[in-house]
Amino acid sequence: MTMYVWDYLSEYEREREDILDAVDTVFRSGRLVLGESVKGFEEDFAAYQGVDHCVGVDNGTNAVKLGLQALGVGPGDEVITVSNTAAPTVVAIDGTGATPVFVDVRPDDYLMDTEQVASAITHRTKALLPVHLYGQCVDMAPLRRLADRHGLVILEDCAQAHGALHHGRPAGTMGDAGAFSFYPTKVLGAYGDGGAVITHRAEADQALRRLRYYGMDQDYYVVGTPGHNSRLDEVQAEILRRKLTRLDGYIEGRRAVARRYEEGLADIAGTCGLVLPTTNEGNTHVHYVYVVRHAQRDDIIDRLKGYGISLNISYPWPVHTMTGFAHLGWTEGALPQTESAAREIFSLPMYPSLDQARQDRVIEALREVLGTL
Repeated sequence: MTMYVWDYLSEYEREREDILDAVDTVFRSGRLVLGESVKGFEEDFAAYQGVDHCVGVDNGTNAVKLGLQALGVGPGDEVITVSNTAAPTVVAIDGTGATPVFVDVRPDDYLMDTEQVASAITHRTKALLPVHLYGQCVDMAPLRRLADRHGLVILEDCAQAHGALHHGRPAGTMGDAGAFSFYPTKVLGAYGDGGAVITHRAEADQALRRLRYYGMDQDYYVVGTPGHNSRLDEVQAEILRRKLTRLDGYIEGRRAVARRYEEGLADIAGTCGLVLPTTNEGNTHVHYVYVVRHAQRDDIIDRLKGYGISLNISYPWPVHTMTGFAHLGWTEGALPQTESAAREIFSLPMYPSLDQARQDRVIEALREVLGTL
């Protein structure tokens, strides 16, 4: 049987009774849209994150889009971010009418190179959008200083960083707002789409609640900026509420898998050209994905298929090189670290229910393949 980078079935078997009870709870509640489950999850997630407000939305893309709009970003503005991210980050910026502006990433952790941000700021810059990638946070202190100096807002993309800490502060709490995805593969994943925006700012919370509900403060009456139909589903909210109580356990399971990979591969990594992930000082890593790097990446992935192991690349195409964003005017070569990483990085299977036998299968197969290069 082929092994993939993510699988939820064994986890579902363990949690099946609770998941089905969550569905039944909603169906018996008499309220299927914006009911007690959404309200309860918003309160619970805000408490977990240590913020004043949480607004559930329909997916992570709209969490970024509505988060930006709630912070005042719109047509004519520029938003500084990275190209080494999932395309939805940039799709969301584009959806506000603003222009994405890219800076390169650092070669060791593939996170935003904050030293390049200052030179990317123009009179049109409105927001900074760091992406907390693979399970650990961008260095936020220099971004906060720049934002304060230039009067900018910060929206953190936390789609891959549920539970991650930066010098003790949770991802999503260091800027003006934080956008989360609850896509099934995430550290905290639903059984379908879902997202949320957290913030300390009461005015942003109020704007988000209008924006996710057509722009309405009350039924049938739009005030201010017309919004969207972007409500978090009651069923997904109730499932997430149950799973939130197990989030710390999921994270510890991911860390255990990461430790086992480190133990099984560290002795050959240096001699075979394999680069293992690192955790930056001050960060608490949640290992959403376990990203390694090798100059012969494509050959390695192809050979591992013969062992029944199908790996993933996060991400094979930098956003600025995609034809859908050609109108932004970026060309290949503009972001050398991003483009170099995209040719060499790949992800090993990573999820908390990945048992040791399957971990060993990955380690042994990868060691064999590396030994033949």
